[in-house]
Amino acid sequence: MAARDESRRVPFGKAQLIGLLVAMAVACVLPFVVSNYRVFQFTLALVYAIALLGLNMLTGYNGQISLGHGAFYAIGAYVAAILMDKFGVPYWMTVPIAGAVCLLAGFLFGLPALRLEGLYLALATFALGVAMPQILKYKHLEPWTGGVQGIVIVKPDPPEWTGLTQDQWLYFVVLATLLLLFAIGWNLLRGRIGRAMVAIRDQPIAAQAMGVNTAMVKSLTFGVSAMYTGIAGALGAIVIQFVAPDSFSIFLSISLVVGVVVGGLASIQGAIYGALFIQFIPNVADQISKAAPWAIYGIFLIAFMYAMPTGVAGLVQTAIGRLRRRRKR
Repeated sequence: MAARDESRRVPFGKAQLIGLLVAMAVACVLPFVVSNYRVFQFTLALVYAIALLGLNMLTGYNGQISLGHGAFYAIGAYVAAILMDKFGVPYWMTVPIAGAVCLLAGFLFGLPALRLEGLYLALATFALGVAMPQILKYKHLEPWTGGVQGIVIVKPDPPEWTGLTQDQWLYFVVLATLLLLFAIGWNLLRGRIGRAMVAIRDQPIAAQAMGVNTAMVKSLTFGVSAMYTGIAGALGAIVIQFVAPDSFSIFLSISLVVGVVVGGLASIQGAIYGALFIQFIPNVADQISKAAPWAIYGIFLIAFMYAMPTGVAGLVQTAIGRLRRRRKR
């Protein structure tokens, strides 16, 4: 377990720092060398990366299985959309508000879920994900949610001094939010709370015997995980400019779980790999076969799991470890 758990790794070395700087340079240059549509796609990938990090905190680091995180994504998206459409709140202000609402919602959902573990918790969260689209269509909520028609959002204009297009500006807004949340998550997972989360995942009885308040840690983890997902939902709504109940079906929740597993459980950078997978692999599958794109998607998924059982992050870490051992010889 220690081999794949980033919360127990040593701080960045020179090679990791260089790799991070190169990745940052590529991310900053990317929106100027691709089309606006590709910028839009990469922006959504960054949005999914935020959601995947939140889900990975819950599942990878704390061991709580959630098949309904698409519900928190939907809550964040609708909070942002309603605030912008009904109250004229600036788009940048809706993001932290959506995160706060989802933090509270996740914490409250996590309290009764303390009685559930494993498949029972998975089924409870699955029920939440299935119910959310129907709740959003509820007739008494239509004045706020727009019912089945949803809500259309006006895409924000960038500041004139930037000289950026709307898509490029939103890309950098999401990228900055991603970096901030990843830094917060990295510090959280390496601290006392992060160690408590991992201890509960690995040895819950021993963790409780050592004085860890398992109920509070698990509920807070659920809340923080929902907060990350809600922030991602708010950013996704702003980028897409539209929210509707059918956009947040149970398939979204399943896709987030797929992204976490493909990227790598208990891996911070795995959120990036998983986000790229769930954003681009369906498009690749559709280009390969218009008749049966999801069959091709399934083949891709099986191939990834067979070739990389610990996720892309696990494969990368294994490759780096082998290179280090060869250099020492």
